[in-house]
Amino acid sequence: MPRQLLELHANIEEQLRALKIMRSANNPTGDLAEYLFRMAFGWEASTNSQLGFDATDGDGKRYQIKGRRIAGFNKSRQLSALRNISEGHFDFLAGVLFGEDYGVMRAAIIPHAVIQQRASFQKHTNSHRFLLVEGIWEVPGVEDVTERLKAVWH
Repeated sequence: MPRQLLELHANIEEQLRALKIMRSANNPTGDLAEYLFRMAFGWEASTNSQLGFDATDGDGKRYQIKGRRIAGFNKSRQLSALRNISEGHFDFLAGVLFGEDYGVMRAAIIPHAVIQQRASFQKHTNSHRFLLVEGIWEVPGVEDVTERLKAVWH
């Protein structure tokens, strides 16, 4: 039932965009990404005020969780801003790409070191930009967790 509700939400967003009432496709993408990773891996959610990470696992590893919905009008794979990545607030970035209907397309767990090497600094936002492009799944240390997220989001 939750997935069917989000599919309905996606259709409503498209109509609101056609009316120029809405401009983005990112809600409720972030919350859904966090939910799916926590369900798939049993991670504990951090508090809303926690700086730099969204969840922890049983070993205390910290995960920054990001999601991106790929829509017909916007194919960008840029995740939301990463702040202060050099301070090491997270150990891994858990990222997921959703289709227009919020189905899981691809998902990965990426070590902090890989993010630090591949993210680009954006002076105007004082943050780093990271794109979840296809090649990331081939980088040593990156774990493809697509099937694991699909299994909890059927």
